[in-house]
Amino acid sequence: MDNQIELKNVSFSYVNAEENQNIIENLNLNIERGSFTVILGHNGSGKSTLAKLINGLYKPTNDDGAVLVDGVDTKNEKTEIDIRRKVGMVFQNPDNQLVASIVEEDVAFGPENLGLEPKKTRERVDEALKAVGMYEHRKSTPHHLSGGQKQRVAIAGILAMRPECLVLDEPTAMLDPKGRAEVINIITRLNRESGITVVLITHFMEEAQDADRIILLSGGKIIGDGTPKKIFSDIKTLKDIGLDVPQTTELLYELKKNGMDVNTDAISVEETADRICAALHLEEK
Repeated sequence: MDNQIELKNVSFSYVNAEENQNIIENLNLNIERGSFTVILGHNGSGKSTLAKLINGLYKPTNDDGAVLVDGVDTKNEKTEIDIRRKVGMVFQNPDNQLVASIVEEDVAFGPENLGLEPKKTRERVDEALKAVGMYEHRKSTPHHLSGGQKQRVAIAGILAMRPECLVLDEPTAMLDPKGRAEVINIITRLNRESGITVVLITHFMEEAQDADRIILLSGGKIIGDGTPKKIFSDIKTLKDIGLDVPQTTELLYELKKNGMDVNTDAISVEETADRICAALHLEEK
């Protein structure tokens, strides 16, 4: 297994906290190169802190804790820039990442700061904007764009840096359903077609159903780790930590609870319909 990100016995607490309570506590986690991992958890579970630890914005606060990116410790200040190039971060509010008055200038900001020559920067900007479907808006002003379009420009700005891993901290939280779908489609395509490692922090269940793996976080600890079908089938755990359950999973769960002999290992609408049809067919026999 080729692990791109490794967290070893990582704990994190804020220096100014009134109580010395760890937000993340003795956490061990590996993220495989090229994978699509979703981290789910309620507010205060530590998932945003975990995202910043993976990116190197935060460092473990315990002496024996380590976050490794391609084997390099994020605590090493000499390699900090290299780590930021490898692991790009997209935040919840795209307005916090947009720094220029023209879309293409904003996307060029990162490559220019890397010291790339203008021709190379131009190539990267065009490539990144095309990857997120925003090339036609390259001359637009960001504040005239929709929320979903702004977030796609923010992602393009990170892509222009050529990261190997994208960490996205609830990138759709401020978007309407259309904008959310746009962003998730882009993220999924970048993972599937370009092989970029994706770590997505979210609380929207439907955004997690196509992931390779879901990490369930509560109280700074991992309480679930597996495929979407495995995690979503444990409805009691999800509800106990205050998370919603996908409507399809909820339906199968309620049918089974009320006596129908139905297989509950489905997430998509199509799979759910198949499970119900199969159960009804068995009952007819």
